[in-house]
Amino acid sequence: MQHNIYRLWIMGLLGLLWANSLLAELPAAWVMQDTAGHSHQQSQYKGRWLVVNYWAPWCPPCLQEMPELVAFYDEHRRQNVMVLGVAVQYKSEKSVRDFAEDMLISFPVILGDAQNKAVPQPEVLPTTYIYHPDGRLYKVKRGAVSKHWLEQLLKDAAAADTGELKPR
Repeated sequence: MQHNIYRLWIMGLLGLLWANSLLAELPAAWVMQDTAGHSHQQSQYKGRWLVVNYWAPWCPPCLQEMPELVAFYDEHRRQNVMVLGVAVQYKSEKSVRDFAEDMLISFPVILGDAQNKAVPQPEVLPTTYIYHPDGRLYKVKRGAVSKHWLEQLLKDAAAADTGELKPR
């Protein structure tokens, strides 16, 4: 029994070290340009939640989550939320534009492969980076997200920020 506790403790410690190393690799600030020619800097979204979603036109989970991201953005964009979609591993700019048009993507779309290599590149698609309004990286989610999951994350974060969330 005690052996299992130590093993779990060591696994937890290794997990924390791995997570910290991933966060340390992310640049403190970045600048990206969308397909409409507008620049987006992480710092310009201070005071707002920023959801940066990496996707590819060929990726089935990306296709699955896109309507959820669009619905989340459309419902919350007048509040303190911004969504940026970063396309990676695509055949052509036209394929990205066609995908964005077919999926009715209303948030800015960035051609990730054409960006500065200092911009974080995901190991898994889709991957979503969520930045707190204070500018710090709040959460990295590998795999598809849903509108409900994003709304719950923001609700829980707001409760934690105000001290309303009790520790478990």
